[in-house]
Amino acid sequence: MTERRRCVLILAHTGRDATVDAAASALAMLREGGVVPVLMPADRVDIAARCDVDGVAVLGEDVEVDDLELVVVLGGDGTILRAAELVRNSDVPLLGVNMGHVGFLAEAEADDLGATIARVIEQQWDVELRRAVAVRVVVDDVVVHEDWALNEATVEKAARERMLEVVLEVDERPLSSFGCDGIVVSTPTGSTAYAFSAGGPVVWPTLDAMLVVPLSAHALFARPLVVPPTSTIAVEVLRRTPATGVLWCDGRRMFELAAGARIEISASPRPVRLARIHSAQDRFTDRLVRKFDLPVGGWRGPGS
Repeated sequence: MTERRRCVLILAHTGRDATVDAAASALAMLREGGVVPVLMPADRVDIAARCDVDGVAVLGEDVEVDDLELVVVLGGDGTILRAAELVRNSDVPLLGVNMGHVGFLAEAEADDLGATIARVIEQQWDVELRRAVAVRVVVDDVVVHEDWALNEATVEKAARERMLEVVLEVDERPLSSFGCDGIVVSTPTGSTAYAFSAGGPVVWPTLDAMLVVPLSAHALFARPLVVPPTSTIAVEVLRRTPATGVLWCDGRRMFELAAGARIEISASPRPVRLARIHSAQDRFTDRLVRKFDLPVGGWRGPGS
């Protein structure tokens, strides 16, 4: 019986020289470790100008997504979100190496690339499931659009000078109506992204919930909400609204909303799989401290 070859996709933000160099190093290490490195067609063209890509497979030509064992993402959170789109209909996990600034979704930093690829070659990782949300747009009782998001789905006004008039609904009951710049519905994973910038709470990724954060709402009650994953959030764009709206999913996919559109957001049954190479001792609290450079001087700890 022929042993199935191991294929690992290197997905890189090729607009940065440091990331292209990191991709070249990762490709070489995988080949030396007996793993078939895989590149996207466009990435192969960019990286071929900087290094030898002989023996590198091309996704969609030599291998398919379901043939992949893992995707190693070299870049920031935006690149990881792009990778999540690529593997959305498969069970392939993502392992992020932060080449950007904050990189909350990344598991490793650029300085740890060698050790990270060594763990990949030895298949030393665990898979963590992250909640995603399912999104659909309904107009006159007809579903006109469906999408999903790992971080957040956002209903926003399309014109700067106009407010969006909406009704917010939770579990088929109206909660409040107001004018606003928009509403963010976030997962715990996305609580450190757009929702955080809009004043929402930081939610530990181990908590299964959804966040609702209004954007610049003209209302007495427009506080961030945390609801259970069994809830369905709906945002109805009132027909009297003076502005047109747009739906953004993870800040990457946009859909124009007509007045009267109803946007329904619920927990998706399909999670996103993130590969983890660090132990449970690498806690989310420590990640917050590192990423936001939080002051912890003077802390003595329990029993001190």
